[in-house]
Amino acid sequence: MATPSALNTLIDLAHKETDAAAKQLGTALRAGEEADQKLDLLMQYRDDYAARRQADLSSGISATHFNNFQVFMQKLDHAITGQQKVVGEARQRIAQARAVWQSCEQKKMSFVTLADRASKEDLRRELWRDQKQNDEHAARRALHKSNPS
Repeated sequence: MATPSALNTLIDLAHKETDAAAKQLGTALRAGEEADQKLDLLMQYRDDYAARRQADLSSGISATHFNNFQVFMQKLDHAITGQQKVVGEARQRIAQARAVWQSCEQKKMSFVTLADRASKEDLRRELWRDQKQNDEHAARRALHKSNPS
């Protein structure tokens, strides 16, 4: 089994690695939230714009205005499609960052478990040595009592 100082070094390194992975995950989560918010805003703007223009259409507009409306709606749809791709990529980065963080956390916990086991084994050995010394001391005392030379 590894020495306690080696395990402590590994735990420290794993802790730093886990912290770095957690920061990366946080950054990815924030970027994902921002991408989601932008998509929501685009979709809301498209819906609001379409609703406002629907009222104009019912009262009648020129062919030029109608063509401009269609072109603008296509541009909005194109922007929404692009933002949906950004959201999808952000979600992939979040999933990757989460997997890295979980792996780092698992590795750190493995080292902690090994250190705990080593500590318990050291304690068990120490208790065994103490018991052995006590037994030997008691045996010598019993021997001296039975043979008072």
